[in-house]
Amino acid sequence: MKNENLVVQFPENSNTATLIIREGQAKKMLDPKEPIKVDINGVIGAPFEWLTKRLTSEQFEQKRSFIYVDREKISIELIVNEHDDYLRGSVLGKLEMHPKFKEFGINSGKGWDVNELGQFFKMNRVFFADRSANMQLVSQLKNFVADINIKAEREKNENGSFKDNYSGLVSTNLPGAFMINLPIFKGVPAEQLEVEFYCSVNGRQIELQLYSPGAVQLLEELRDSVIDAEIAKFRELAPDIAIIEK
Repeated sequence: MKNENLVVQFPENSNTATLIIREGQAKKMLDPKEPIKVDINGVIGAPFEWLTKRLTSEQFEQKRSFIYVDREKISIELIVNEHDDYLRGSVLGKLEMHPKFKEFGINSGKGWDVNELGQFFKMNRVFFADRSANMQLVSQLKNFVADINIKAEREKNENGSFKDNYSGLVSTNLPGAFMINLPIFKGVPAEQLEVEFYCSVNGRQIELQLYSPGAVQLLEELRDSVIDAEIAKFRELAPDIAIIEK
C-alpha cells in the first residue's frame, strides 16, 4: 500500500473517532437483476387463492389488473401490474381432467383386456359406491363368459342384385352398468357416475371399453358452473377488477 496523506474530519462536538483501513480488493458488487415476475400455474381456484393473500399488498392493484376467462379451455388467468413490463405477472388456473378419471379410460375409447380390467377394479375399490358390488364385478370379470352368435347371409341373383349381410350378437355375464364415485376434474369433489360396458370382438380377441353418457353431461355442466362460481368470488372480493371473457 502506498503512503498517502489522509484527512480525517471528526463529527461536530467530537474529538475522538475510529478509522479502520482494510487492504486488498473490495468485493465485487452483485449485478443488478430484473424483478422476479409472478408466473404461477395451478388448479382452477389458484388465481382467487393468490388474490385473497395479495389484495391489500403492494403487489396488487385492482384497476391495473384484469382476468381472462376462456370457457373452451376451461381456464381463468389473473394478470397483475398490466402497465409494467418488469412487474407484469400471471396466475393461471385450469380445470383439468382428474388423473384417476383418465386412468379409468371412460369415454376415451381405451380398450381393456378382461383380466386386466378385473385387476384394475380390484385395486381401485375405493372409487366404487358399494364394496360388495365391486367384489362381485371383479369376480365376474375373472370368470368372464361371452356368447357370440354370428350370422352370415349372402345372396346373388341373375339380374345382378345381391345381398351380403354379416352380423353378430354378443351376450356376457357382466351387468349392463355399474356405479362409481369418481372426480372428473382436479380440485372438484367426486361425482357418482353410471358406467356401461362396451364389448368389442375381433376373432378370439375380446376387448372391453367403458362409457358413461352421464359423465359427458356432467362435464359440460361442471365446466360452466365452476367457472361461474369463480367469477362470482372475484366480483365480490375485488369489484373493480376487469373480467374479460375470450
